Amino acid sequence: MTNTHPPKVPVDGSVPAPRSVPLPLPPATFPTGPQDGDVTDGMKEAYWSVHDGAAANATVWQVLARLPRITALIGRLAWGADRAATVTVVVCQLASAAMSAFGLIASVAVLQHLFAQGPTPDRVRAAVPQILLVVGFLAARALMEAAVAAAQARVTPKIRTALECEFFRLTAHVRLEAVEDAEWHDEVHRANDRGLFYARQIVGQVVSLASAGLGLVGTAGVLSLLHPLLLPLLLLSVVPVGAAAVRSARARFHSFKRWNTLQRRVRVFSWLMLDVDAAAELRSDTAQGALLEEHRRLTTKIAAEDSRLGLHSAMLNLAGRAVGGLGTGITYTVLGAMLIAGWLPLAAGAGAVIAIQAGQASLTRLVEVAHLVYEHALWVDDLLAVQERCRQLLPRRTALNAPAQVRTITLENVRFTYPGKDTPALDGISLTLRAGETVAFVGLNGSGKSTCAKLLAGLYEAQQGSVRWNGVDMRDMDAQSVHRQVACVLQEPVRFPFSALSNITISTGTLVDVDPQRAMDAARASGADGVIAALPGQWGAILSKRFKDGQELSGGQWAKVAVGRGLYKKAPLLLLDEPTASMDPPSEHAVYEAVLRGRLREDQITVLISHRLASVIDCHRIHVFDSGRIVESGSHDELMALGGDYAAMFTLQAGGYRPRTPAATATTAVEEATQ
Repeated sequence: MTNTHPPKVPVDGSVPAPRSVPLPLPPATFPTGPQDGDVTDGMKEAYWSVHDGAAANATVWQVLARLPRITALIGRLAWGADRAATVTVVVCQLASAAMSAFGLIASVAVLQHLFAQGPTPDRVRAAVPQILLVVGFLAARALMEAAVAAAQARVTPKIRTALECEFFRLTAHVRLEAVEDAEWHDEVHRANDRGLFYARQIVGQVVSLASAGLGLVGTAGVLSLLHPLLLPLLLLSVVPVGAAAVRSARARFHSFKRWNTLQRRVRVFSWLMLDVDAAAELRSDTAQGALLEEHRRLTTKIAAEDSRLGLHSAMLNLAGRAVGGLGTGITYTVLGAMLIAGWLPLAAGAGAVIAIQAGQASLTRLVEVAHLVYEHALWVDDLLAVQERCRQLLPRRTALNAPAQVRTITLENVRFTYPGKDTPALDGISLTLRAGETVAFVGLNGSGKSTCAKLLAGLYEAQQGSVRWNGVDMRDMDAQSVHRQVACVLQEPVRFPFSALSNITISTGTLVDVDPQRAMDAARASGADGVIAALPGQWGAILSKRFKDGQELSGGQWAKVAVGRGLYKKAPLLLLDEPTASMDPPSEHAVYEAVLRGRLREDQITVLISHRLASVIDCHRIHVFDSGRIVESGSHDELMALGGDYAAMFTLQAGGYRPRTPAATATTAVEEATQ
C-alpha cells in the first residue's frame, strides 16, 4: 500500500468549482461561413488535394524536365510487374510510330502520282501501288496499337496490384505511434485515395505521351526529307498551338482545384443531411430548414462560380484557337511562297500540309497528356515515398520470441512522451505484474492508464526505463511475437464486417480456422452466446448492414463480442480497457464474474482499466494513476483505509447510488437557489 501525495478530492464527495475565464454573451446572429466574396475562404486544404492544380503552377520547362524521370519510374514499375508485356509495349509503340511516318511518306508518293502530268486514269493507276502501301502501313499501325493496348491491359493491373499489396502490407504493420500521428495518417490516406488510383491511370497516360512524342518526331523526320526549310515551318505552326494548349490545360487544372474546394464547402451541409448518425438529432431539433437554407445559399454561389469558370474557359479556348489559326495561316502563306518560287513540288507541298496538321494534333495531345502525367506523377511519388517511410516505421524483428508463459512483467522507471507533447504521459512508472493476478489501473482521464497498458502490450516502446517479461527486456524480443501473447479488449472495439464467428476468432489472426469448443467457451463467458444465438444464421451471420441480410448490433452487444474475442485468444496477458462501458448492469456483472472472479488462469495476467471503481474491488492490486505517475497502490481495502485519491473517488461514485434523504434534498435546493 503506497501513497505519494495527499488526496485531491475530498472524501465527503464535494467537488471544488472549476476555475474558468468569464464567457461573454454570444452574438444574436452568427454566419456559418463567408457571406460575401470567396466562399472557399476558411476551408482547410484537404489531405487528398495537395497536388491538385500543381501542373497549372509549373512552368513548361519544369514539366518537360520531369517527364524523362517519370517515364523511367513507370518503366521500372512496369518492368517489375511484367517484363514481357513491357517489352511488347515499347517495341510496338516504336513500330506504330514508324508505321505512321512511313504511311505519311507513302501518302506524299500518292500525291506525286496524282499531281503528275498525263491523263487522270493513268495517274490514278500509277498511284494504286502507293495507295495499297498506305493502306498496309495504316493496317500495320492499327495492329501495333492493338498490341500496345493488349500489353498495357496486362501490365497496368499488375502494377496496381503489386503497389496496393505492398502498400497495405506496410501500413498494416507500422508501429502504433505512427498510426496515431495525424501527419502520417493524412499521408497514408492520400496515398491510398490518390496514389493507388493514379498509379493505374498514369501507365496509359505515359503510353499516350510516348505515342504523341514519337508522332511529332516522325512528322519532323518526314518534313526534313521533303525539304529542310519545312522544319522551321513546323515550329512556326505548332508553337502557337502548343502555347494555346498549355494555357488551356493550366486553366482546366485551376478550375478543377477550385471546383473541388467549392464542393467541399457545400458537402459539409449535404453530408449532415444524409448522415445516419446525425439523422435523429437533426429531426428532433427540426434543423433541416436551417441546413437546407445554407445549402441553397452555397449552391447558388457555386452555380454562379461555375458559370464564371465556364465562360472564362470558353474565352480562353477562343483565344487559343485564334492564336493557333494565326500561326497556321502564316505557315501556309510561307508554304505557298515556297511553291510559287519553285522550291517545293506541288505534291511535296500537299504532303507538308498533311504532315503539319498531324504535327499540330500530336503537339496538342503531347501538351495535354504531359500536364496530366506531371500532376499524376506527384501522387505516385507520394505513394512510393509513403511506402519507403513505412519501411522505416516497421516494428523490430529479432530472433528472440516472447515467452509462451509469462510469469512476471516488470516496469522499471518507465517514461514515455507522445510526439509533439511536452508533458510526459508516463513519468517514472515502476510496477510488477504476476501471473494469476488481476490488476486494476484507475485514475482521471489522461492520467496515463491506457498508455501504460499499451507499453505492457508492446504497442509502444519505453523511451526511458524498461519493460521486462520474465526478466527479458521487451525491446530485445520480436514485436509480433509479443503481440501474439497479448489480448486487448477496448472500450470502442473494432466492428469487423465479417461473420459472428470470425469476429471471435480474428484475435488469433485467422478468419477461417476455428477451435469450436474454445469459441463456445469464450462466447459463454462474455455473454456473446445469447447475442449470436438470436441472430439469423447465428455463427454465420454477417455483422454489417453493408451486406445483404447483414445484422446490426448495439454497442452493448458489440462489447460482448469484443470480450469474447479477447477471451478466445487465451493470451498470457489480457488487457481490458473499459470493456463493459456500453453494457447493461446484468451483462457487466456477468463479464466481471467470468473474467475477474470466475475461473482465473494461473498462467494469465489480467489488467483492468476502469472508471467504474465498483468493478475493481476484487482485483488483487489497484494502481492509481495521476499525471503519468502511480500515486497509490494496494488492494481495495488497503486504499480505502489509506483515505487517499482512490478512497475519495470511490466514495464520490458510491454516493451517487445512495438514496437522498428529504432533508438533504431540501438543503441542496436551498443552496442552488442562493447561488
